[in-house]
Parts: sequence; structure tokens; C-alpha cells
Amino acid sequence: MRAAATAVLWTVSTACLIAVAVIRSRYLVVTVEGSSMVPTLADGDRVLVHRTQLAAISAGRLVVTEPPTGGRWGAIRPSRWLIKRAAAVPGDPVPRDGAPALRDLPEKRVPRGRIVLLGDNPDESLDSRFCGYFRDEQIVGVVIRRLPRAEPHRGPVVTARPSLVKRKGESSWTT
Repeated sequence: MRAAATAVLWTVSTACLIAVAVIRSRYLVVTVEGSSMVPTLADGDRVLVHRTQLAAISAGRLVVTEPPTGGRWGAIRPSRWLIKRAAAVPGDPVPRDGAPALRDLPEKRVPRGRIVLLGDNPDESLDSRFCGYFRDEQIVGVVIRRLPRAEPHRGPVVTARPSLVKRKGESSWTT
């Protein structure tokens, strides 16, 4: 009887670990940093991201991507990932208006393996307007839902800590 219970416990534990590994390989939680997606997303918002390939992304979706390197991006230290809106996917017309980096490109349509990503707040967003196309290997996934913000710690506020150092004329515990 005890061996059967141990076997069941081991099987359930293994199944749970596999389920967690599968979920983590397909989904992740990202915290928004900065104001490039205001008013859609604000600094500190959390989103659930489904890991996916470029081929599964349509225009208008919110995309999580690795930041470009070099060029204008070399002078800043962006966060690990960026969240931007897909403005054009492979095969769509290149959106040249308001995007200096795209204005002089020879192609009329976004090439295969490339995507145009723009922040919803153009005054605060470094995106395809300045760096051109993002590459398919930079794509992490698409935002599938906004999550509740993490609640701040609501424990008691400690303004002074007890000191164990005894000074001349003081008791052993001071605050």
C-alpha cells in the first residue's frame, strides 16, 4: 500500500513538473518598463506573452521583442525586451509616413523575415521609425492579456530598527 502511494505521488509530481515546464516554454509574464506604449500599457503593467514565431503575428498585435543592437540603439541601454505594436508584417506595404528609417527603403512591401514595430506613444518610443525593420529572430511572442498589477507589500511600516549595540548610558535595546 505504501509503495503504491509513493508511486502515485511520484507520478503526480512528475506530471506537475512537466506541465510547468511546458507552460513556461510557451508563456511568460513581462512587466512593462517605460512609456512607449501609453495609453495602451503603462510603466509597471504586467502582461502575459505567448511565445510565437513571426509568421503567426498579424498587424495590430502587441509584440514582445529583443531590442535591436548597434546604430541608435548602441547609445542606450534598453530593457531586456521591448513591447511594441506590429504596424506591418511580411507582405504588407511598408508604412513610410512618419518613419524616417523606412522612408528610403527600396522595397514596397515588408520582406519575409522582417516586421515593422511601432510604439503607441511616438514621442517616447524608439522603434521602427528609427531603426527600420525588426528581424524574425528578435521576436519573443505576442501579448495575449494584461495581468493585474502586483500588489505592493502591505505589512507594517518599520521606521526604526532595534539596535543591539549598547552605548554609554543606554539600555541594551534601542529604537
